[in-house]
Amino acid sequence: MGVLSKEENKVIEIPTIQIRPNKTQPRKVFDEDELRMLAQSISTNGILQPLTVRRLSQSEYELVAGERRLRAAVLCGLTKVPCVLIKCTDKESAIFALIENIQRSDLNMFEEARGISRLIRKYGITQEEAAIRLGKKQSTVANKLRLLKLSLEDQDWIIQAGLSERHARALLRIEDEELRKELLSRIVAEGLSAKETEDVVMKLLCRATVQSPQKQEKRFVIRDVRIFVNTINKAVDTMRLSGINAVSKKLETEEYIEYTVKIPKSEATAHKKSKSKTA
Repeated sequence: MGVLSKEENKVIEIPTIQIRPNKTQPRKVFDEDELRMLAQSISTNGILQPLTVRRLSQSEYELVAGERRLRAAVLCGLTKVPCVLIKCTDKESAIFALIENIQRSDLNMFEEARGISRLIRKYGITQEEAAIRLGKKQSTVANKLRLLKLSLEDQDWIIQAGLSERHARALLRIEDEELRKELLSRIVAEGLSAKETEDVVMKLLCRATVQSPQKQEKRFVIRDVRIFVNTINKAVDTMRLSGINAVSKKLETEEYIEYTVKIPKSEATAHKKSKSKTA
């Protein structure tokens, strides 16, 4: 980002009608009460921090930073505002607008995430480059972007309820959308803290982990029954080879598999006596 000249780097008065909003402005929601309060302050004290603009033509400028101040200035009836004119590309303008909002903490968590996502997609930069430009760790940027996995409805609900980013990150761990909505409703209704939300999420995840092996256990039981059936068949075959006329019968219904093994008592007793004499 470069300055046009030393002269143009000075603060100049520009008519508000000649200033266009920044197309890449990440902040989409402007609190009306805050704007009125800022307008009142500007009426009394003037604009203490100039707006930043770049030239589009001889008579048009694009706002790079300071949209709240511009809106408040128009609200209180100012026709001109103090500006600093800079030279920058579309990409630099977008980054500058995002940085200014982040540094001033003017963005909610989802506006910030959408702003970062827009930078990455539109200008083809990596998460690492975005992190460097914004003065954040790459892991922080990655976590910000993950917030966009929440539905727009969930995002709006979270903002309206005044929940924290920590609440949102905890909700992200619930993959089932319906379950996540139910939990979000509970968080709002009961006023759960971020820590309490994390505890509830952990319990839900642990419960799901416990239930999952149980389902697998049922499948293993079926395999075990087959092993038992094979064992019975082998036992019957062994008895037959030993001269015992054992008979097996299998009866299968909708509810049960019934296995009956019949051994002639005379042969079983005779076999037992034979073993005793040998001993």
